[in-house]
Amino acid sequence: MAIRGTLKGFGVTFSHMFKKVVTEEYPEQRKPPAPRYHGRHILNRHPDGLEKCIGCELCAWACPADAIYVEGADNTDEERFSPGERYASIYQINYARCIFCGLCIEACPTRSLTMSNEYELARDSRKDLIFTKEQLLAPLLPGMEHPPHDMYLGDTEKDYYLSGPLNPGTSAGAEHNPGHAHEPRVETAQAQQYGEGR
Repeated sequence: MAIRGTLKGFGVTFSHMFKKVVTEEYPEQRKPPAPRYHGRHILNRHPDGLEKCIGCELCAWACPADAIYVEGADNTDEERFSPGERYASIYQINYARCIFCGLCIEACPTRSLTMSNEYELARDSRKDLIFTKEQLLAPLLPGMEHPPHDMYLGDTEKDYYLSGPLNPGTSAGAEHNPGHAHEPRVETAQAQQYGEGR
C-alpha cells in the first residue's frame, strides 16, 4: 500500500519533467510589461523643452504613502523653466515608500507626471531610491532646448495648452503629429473653459 502511494507520487513528478518549462530565466530573458504597467515616474516636457510641472504639489497631497516631495518656485523673465508662473525647483520621489498606485498621475492638472514601463528600480542603498527631478525628467528630444529659456510656443501659458495636437500618454509628452486634428472633446472643453463657445 505504501509502495503504491510512493510510486503514484513519483509518477506525478516524472510526468512534470517532460512538460514544457514555464519558468523564465530573468534577467537573461525579459518579458515586456503590459502597456499600462505602473512603473517609474516621468516628468514630461512641452515640445520646446519647458517643463510641464508647475510645482502645485497636488501629486504630493494625493500620495497615500507620502513618497513625493515637491518644492515650488516662481519663474522669472530671466529664468523660465515652465510656461506658468511657477515650476518645481525640487521634485523627489522615494521609491522605498512608493506603492505605484497612480493616484499622483490622476491628481496632476497639467499631465506632467506619467508612469513608464520601467520596473528595475533595485539599488544598493535606500538613499539611492530617492529619485531627484533630474532623474525623473523626460530626456530632451530633437528640437527641444534645455530650460531655462523663453516661451517658444506662444506668449502666454494658455497658448501651451490650446495650440497644437494633443498626444496624451507619450513618454516625453512632446511628440508632434501634424496629421492629427484636435480631438473634438478637447476643443469643446477648452471653448467652455475660456468662454469661446460656438
